[in-house]
Amino acid sequence: MEKLYRGIHKFKDLYFKKEEDFFKRISKGQTPEVLFITCSDSRVDPNLVTQSKPGELFIVRNVGNIIPPYDAIKDKNSVAAAIEFAVLSLKVKDIIVCGHSNCGAMQAIFKDEKEFDNMPHLRDWLRLALPVKKMIEKYCPNDYGESRQRIAEEENILAQLQNIQTYPFVARALREGKIYLHGWYYNIETGRICSYNPKKDMFEEIV
Repeated sequence: MEKLYRGIHKFKDLYFKKEEDFFKRISKGQTPEVLFITCSDSRVDPNLVTQSKPGELFIVRNVGNIIPPYDAIKDKNSVAAAIEFAVLSLKVKDIIVCGHSNCGAMQAIFKDEKEFDNMPHLRDWLRLALPVKKMIEKYCPNDYGESRQRIAEEENILAQLQNIQTYPFVARALREGKIYLHGWYYNIETGRICSYNPKKDMFEEIV
């Protein structure tokens, strides 16, 4: 915690004082153009990798950058609420689903569920990504280790892009050309970010 406290003082004394007018301006309200959905992994920092300022990204983070299908939403759901707010109230123009390398969630879906008996909320959440596991077991049965991991991470991004289109208000905005969907893959080790190209059915590095 001591490191965080020092960071707060550094922020106030250096960055905030330099950008005080900027913070006064954005304190009036937010107008982000991008909804950025990514993993809770502590190594993934959307503002850092995109070099965005506060107020430019509306960020949603959860284990595995998972978006529950619309018909799977039960009672209260923070992801659905955030998507709803971003699309209908903030009127974002782009939605990015960003997965990453060495994702623990994508490793976990291949483990025995009994390993998560002491973490029932995590177990139930990861079940939303089981279609990714089933797809890989069916079409890539001979892939293991790093190869299977990378496939799972990329396929999970595509699965979530499909899931978000089950939200009626998202589907409507897409039809009307008001928003655009993007699938990104962030390699933590190399710093490379690849974007899914639907025409080529592959992830290509953003250059």
